[in-house]
Amino acid sequence: MSDGPGGLPCLWMRGGTSKAAVFLARDLPEDPAARDALLLRVMGSPDPRQIDGLGGGDPLTSKVAVLAPSTRPGADVDYLFLQVFPDRALVSDAQGCGNILAAVGPAAIELGLVAAGEGETRVAIHMVNTGEEAQAVVATPGGRVGYDGTARIDGVPGAHAAVALSFGTLAGALCGALLPSGRAVDRIEGVDCTLIDNGMPCVLMAAEDFGLTGRESPETLEGDAALKARIEAIRLAAGPMMGLGNVSEKSVPKMTLVSAPEGDALIATRSFIPHRVHRSLGVFAAVSVATGALLPEGPARRVARPTGQEAGAYVVEHPAGALTVLLSQDDRGAVTRSGFLRTARKLMAGEVFPAPEG
Repeated sequence: MSDGPGGLPCLWMRGGTSKAAVFLARDLPEDPAARDALLLRVMGSPDPRQIDGLGGGDPLTSKVAVLAPSTRPGADVDYLFLQVFPDRALVSDAQGCGNILAAVGPAAIELGLVAAGEGETRVAIHMVNTGEEAQAVVATPGGRVGYDGTARIDGVPGAHAAVALSFGTLAGALCGALLPSGRAVDRIEGVDCTLIDNGMPCVLMAAEDFGLTGRESPETLEGDAALKARIEAIRLAAGPMMGLGNVSEKSVPKMTLVSAPEGDALIATRSFIPHRVHRSLGVFAAVSVATGALLPEGPARRVARPTGQEAGAYVVEHPAGALTVLLSQDDRGAVTRSGFLRTARKLMAGEVFPAPEG
């Protein structure tokens, strides 16, 4: 723990379309309950505005990454992702986060866990939440992390240095199988669903089956109480079918409405994470969605337009634009590798002062 008067060393990072407080594990309590209680005070939860903490009143800006020298042979850094709920006294490690993953390589170098190379640095990241490993390529001109570049991602203003991320198979990262129910289609509460986990447990449902176009704004969807209640009923039923148990207090599975794309893309999405509507789309969720769209059947395949996609590169639309998922398939069509490009930026380095206990 820090020796300062309540101050805690902290790196505030943007990763993809999210923001997170990054900590070294050695600076946090070892006991998970004590750690989570501290992080609630750091982020200002529970409070919808998180006015007395770092959080921005939105799940996308209320995230934490905990880094440590890796315990896995061949990996450089351990990365534990924690979702701090804005309006509830809840910290969840039930999922990973691909957006914040983009910030882990740069942060690991900034925090001295990984030595920077000349030009670019490869960082092997052990994702503690799922047990998977990712490879990040970080720009390090002059032996320092470089954040300036020409890469643009929808949902983030301006251009920045690209962070390339690649993985082996992510199938069943949390659920134990790509299709945890053993089927491509399950009918739940009268709705055809695909229960899928290729990096993020998701329930894919056709927007048209709810009388929607799939073009609705996040605000419109969040304001529809009947829709949210129906989707939550499906989520609670899907949890045990996916091997996740009772998910009433969990942030997974993500509930994703899919529809035909407007542009030259594979598919369009509106994603509940799980109760707020994502202003864009998580990258691991995008991998699961794209994989679902390539299945022989299911609600995603029904509305997808796989033709016209560049070989191995699949564009997934979301409310803020689109992102590209890279998928490699074997002769049987099974996805064997995945990847994507994100950007990240250091926003602040210093100390954070948690709110007083009580």
